[in-house]
Amino acid sequence: MNKKDIDLEQIKKDVKKVFLELLESAELKPGEAVVLGGSTSEIVGKTIGLSTNIEVAKAILDVLVPITKEKGIYLVVQGCEHINRALVVEKEYAIKHNLETVNVIPVTTAGGGFATAAMESFDDPVVVEKVGVQAGIDIGDVFIGMHLKGVGVVVRSDIKEIGKAHLSMIRTRPKLIGGDRAVHRKI
Repeated sequence: MNKKDIDLEQIKKDVKKVFLELLESAELKPGEAVVLGGSTSEIVGKTIGLSTNIEVAKAILDVLVPITKEKGIYLVVQGCEHINRALVVEKEYAIKHNLETVNVIPVTTAGGGFATAAMESFDDPVVVEKVGVQAGIDIGDVFIGMHLKGVGVVVRSDIKEIGKAHLSMIRTRPKLIGGDRAVHRKI
């Protein structure tokens, strides 16, 4: 792919904007996490899984990783279906949440661009099968819902696509329980 085919600076700018919007809506506390799922193939306008672009993945992680570190939250990166959508996490996060690690090293052909790039971008990466996080960003309709906890609430942005990939974002809220007489916190 020619660099002229994709504007990495615009992608980085858009990703930063929507990610900050998501974090503002989700109100994550230090130690909580946000999942990133995405298809770099979709971002560059190709069919999901057929044109992995590690340069795009690295550019996006170069934006997200510093933001999460600054805010004291964790970035969790979903791999592709060829590794059962396993996730790259910081080892510290896995230990804190008693997550069982699995033995796989994401590569572009089995794991995808984002998970492969996360292995290089994270301080001490490990791979786990599942998490239950408080928010997520999905670039390219790769379906991150299985990694969220609670009840999902859509987060909207005026940016609808990153590159050529559809964007969706979500935060969670606790389940509302009880009947007509129950009282709930405003969320």
